[in-house]
Amino acid sequence: MDFLIFIFKCFYFMLPAYLANMAPVLTKDHFKELKIPVDFNTKIDHETIFGRHKTFRGLIFGVIYAIITAFVQYLLYDVEFFRLMSLVDYSDWLLLGFLLGSGVVLGDLLESFFKRRLRLKPGKPFIPWDQIDFVIGAMIFVYPIYQLDLMKIITILIISFFLHISINHAAYYLKIRRVKW
Repeated sequence: MDFLIFIFKCFYFMLPAYLANMAPVLTKDHFKELKIPVDFNTKIDHETIFGRHKTFRGLIFGVIYAIITAFVQYLLYDVEFFRLMSLVDYSDWLLLGFLLGSGVVLGDLLESFFKRRLRLKPGKPFIPWDQIDFVIGAMIFVYPIYQLDLMKIITILIISFFLHISINHAAYYLKIRRVKW
């Protein structure tokens, strides 16, 4: 039972990052004026830097979703159950949300940069990087404030890997996403 609680604590800590990573899918039918590629379709060796699917809408809402989620966690921190399930004190919710969201977005952009250099098309599997790029970015950005030990880092990477695959497959079969990855 202690191990399941530990897994839940790791999941709960990363919840702002998970929602930040889902922001592009959740906002794809809204805010179309922000559907501007982050790289402005600039090319290196005939390939865009990040791809046309990496937009300012995803960047902005990724950070916003993470901040909102961290704020909700801050509000829930007064409830004993959530306080016991928290790895951190959420009094710095704005900073935590901003760092996790920014790390998610930049981790995903970095992975897209390498994917384009390898000439892999958007939506094509790039295992395990598709599943953990955003997590690595989030953990790097939050590290100066919240140093996670190695066991938490490994646990977060493992649960994120399987959670990402499961959620993307479910979204694909529910016709929310066009690709499984």
